[in-house]
Amino acid sequence: MAGRPLDRVARRVVGHSLADRETQASELMDDPDCDAEGLRRTYRQFVVVNRLVSGWRGVYVRRLRPLLSAGRTTTLLDIGSGGGDVPRALARWAATDGLRLDITAIDPDDRATAYALSLPPVPGVTFRPCFSSDLVREGARFDVVTSNHVLHHLDPDQTAGLLDDSAALARRLVVHDDIARSPLAALGYWVGTLPLHRRGRPDASFVRDDGLLSIRRSYRPDELAAVLPQGWTVERQPFRVLAVLDRTRGDATDAGSSSSPVPESPRA
Repeated sequence: MAGRPLDRVARRVVGHSLADRETQASELMDDPDCDAEGLRRTYRQFVVVNRLVSGWRGVYVRRLRPLLSAGRTTTLLDIGSGGGDVPRALARWAATDGLRLDITAIDPDDRATAYALSLPPVPGVTFRPCFSSDLVREGARFDVVTSNHVLHHLDPDQTAGLLDDSAALARRLVVHDDIARSPLAALGYWVGTLPLHRRGRPDASFVRDDGLLSIRRSYRPDELAAVLPQGWTVERQPFRVLAVLDRTRGDATDAGSSSSPVPESPRA
């Protein structure tokens, strides 16, 4: 297969094979005792990383903007919002287009919420420290549910819980956007983040180390399809994979599934 020589190159340069998904190693930012300044720098640098690689502008134009209105407010829940750069970007794009969008951004990590709240507020975005399962228990509903770089953080039970919660919370659309694991993605990220190498500095950003591990932990499209419930689809983008539940096309019923008691551990 054509991918095998490239995988060998990735193993040599990055230090790990991309043939199988990594499920054991944890990212530095998931450590509750990680360096606080390093975590803050990571949140700041995610703004640039997500702008370059996450593809949310395309998702907004193709998937979200057609659902928005200038005369009616659309509600959106962003799960695992981290430093909050993705929901802030969505709110700004909608405002620029003259569309009414109200965003609730949640993350169970108090450090993420504190960082997001320390930044200048963006109209239409509210940050809240909680799990998606908390909102399900409250009976909350949103037109759209999104997440960025959350799926690869979760174990199988947490993934099932996130998908069940998303289906229960969303009236119209769910889009979980994540990295697609590939040797080319790993090599490109390894080269592109060389200036961010920690080089033994404990307070340096985690963007390089955690980003490379995120690629190793992420799904390939067929792997993601295998864990999605009926009614969900996988969409491919360059270096990206999306788990989508689209009720605007009548592909799934609005049955309101119950929440899994296992909470997700989301990240931006």
